[in-house]
Amino acid sequence: MEVFRICPVGDQAVLCEFDNVINVQTNDRVQYLAAQIKAAHPKGVTEVLPTYRSLLIFYDQGKTTYRKLLSVIKKLSAGQTAETQEKKRIRIVPCHYGGEDGPDLGEMSRELGRSEAEIIQIHQSVDYKIYMLGFLPGFVYLGGLDERIHMPRLSVPRTKIPARSVGIGGSQTGVYPMDSPGGWRLIGRTPLAFYDQTNDPPVLCHAGDYIRFVSVTEQEYALIRQDVEKKVYHAEFV
Repeated sequence: MEVFRICPVGDQAVLCEFDNVINVQTNDRVQYLAAQIKAAHPKGVTEVLPTYRSLLIFYDQGKTTYRKLLSVIKKLSAGQTAETQEKKRIRIVPCHYGGEDGPDLGEMSRELGRSEAEIIQIHQSVDYKIYMLGFLPGFVYLGGLDERIHMPRLSVPRTKIPARSVGIGGSQTGVYPMDSPGGWRLIGRTPLAFYDQTNDPPVLCHAGDYIRFVSVTEQEYALIRQDVEKKVYHAEFV
């Protein structure tokens, strides 16, 4: 049975909670309602923040009330069915695996009993849904990592992980948008900028989209990186 609960958060926000489970179906419901609210532009709504299984809606109490917003939310969520979900948009993310860009790939291979090539093949065989963004500007929380390459985080986190590093932490994979401390296992690096404050918008991806990693050579990585820095790189979607 599907769960949908609405409750106030202080006097300037509303929390919409869905099923108490993290999966694509639940997150689809979150993203659908977020899109409906953004499209409707309800009076007084100032920000909409989707998470794995909930949606936080901020509002200006000088322009609307909790009761009025509650009515709008119920109306907008009423028409959601499997058929109302938008066709997924998949962004191609080139990744150079291993070597200096993926210093933990060799250790993962030994611990998992799988070749580096097999780990790479498994990693790029999935279309990862972006459940939410957080932690850092442009940091994507991705769902769908194959259980065969789940890896615990490092016991001692690194003090600095290079921007654009692709890592695995437990049952998740993701991309560090900027230099940052972190404990995920680094398996590669993308030439794409997941966060660049000089771009409009500065964040590359959006919650609800999908990512597909595609292996590239070191030379291909360098050429794409040049185009990204010159701002002439054209994003690929499927």
